[in-house]
Amino acid sequence: MTVENLDTQQEVQMVIITGMSGAGKTVAIQSFEDLGYFCVDNLPPTLLPKFLELMKESGSKMNKVALVMDLRGREFFDSLFQALDDLSEKAWLTPHILFLDAKDAALVTRYKETRRSHPLASKGLPLEGIGLERELLEELKGRAQLIFDTSDLKPRELREKILKQFSSSVQHTFTVNVTSFGFKYGVPIDADLVFDVRFLPNPHYIDHMRPKTGLQEEVSSYVLKWSETQKFLEKLLDLLSFMLPYYKREGKSQLVVAIGCTGGQHRSVTLAEYIAKHYKNDYHTQVSHRDIEKRKQH
Repeated sequence: MTVENLDTQQEVQMVIITGMSGAGKTVAIQSFEDLGYFCVDNLPPTLLPKFLELMKESGSKMNKVALVMDLRGREFFDSLFQALDDLSEKAWLTPHILFLDAKDAALVTRYKETRRSHPLASKGLPLEGIGLERELLEELKGRAQLIFDTSDLKPRELREKILKQFSSSVQHTFTVNVTSFGFKYGVPIDADLVFDVRFLPNPHYIDHMRPKTGLQEEVSSYVLKWSETQKFLEKLLDLLSFMLPYYKREGKSQLVVAIGCTGGQHRSVTLAEYIAKHYKNDYHTQVSHRDIEKRKQH
């Protein structure tokens, strides 16, 4: 196969795995291996153009590639943005950036458990290195199409999340991921849009509804029956219907819309389900409920 007719072969899907040290990149690359991706760990960004050149010259049949790039190669890191710009110009290649993040407390705990030192911590204090790394990665995070917060994920759960996102045989170019959450447990750091519905009537104060969730018809009917709920949904859906095509045009592969109430049990769950159902015929839509089981755990 020549360089000229390589452009006629199946489009190559390339995932760049990056993010905070300790956020789960090892688990991620193993997950992509399980999905049949050709994987390279810690590829220096300066070698990416050569890697792509070799793929073309060899007439490679690899159509799924995953590469880990992180601050272990920080002497080459300044060239990463140029390499990413070059990727976007390849007609035969569809690049995705998967950024793995986690809260500082979770990262510190992981470093203590493994007794490893942070690669940027000159004095051996993990928090020092974490702060510097977060600052260095800020721009890269802004360019990522996917951001996974692994703070509360076990390795198995991260693996399942990656398999769910990338295992489909049908490549969806844009996914609307609607998630509910409770403000008492913190705002999801991977959310693109956050909407607070704590102003709506709360089923928590009705005794027989308190142990139930917005997945149950009695609770959802209660939340949706109020005029303020209907007015809010009317305005929110009008806003999202305006915004979503522009996010899709901008090239994002996923938009995370987070709906929050106090505990993440009733109002946010009801509205997240409603919004996901509303858009399921127009977009590839997923719905999740981050804190729906939290009350049982506390």
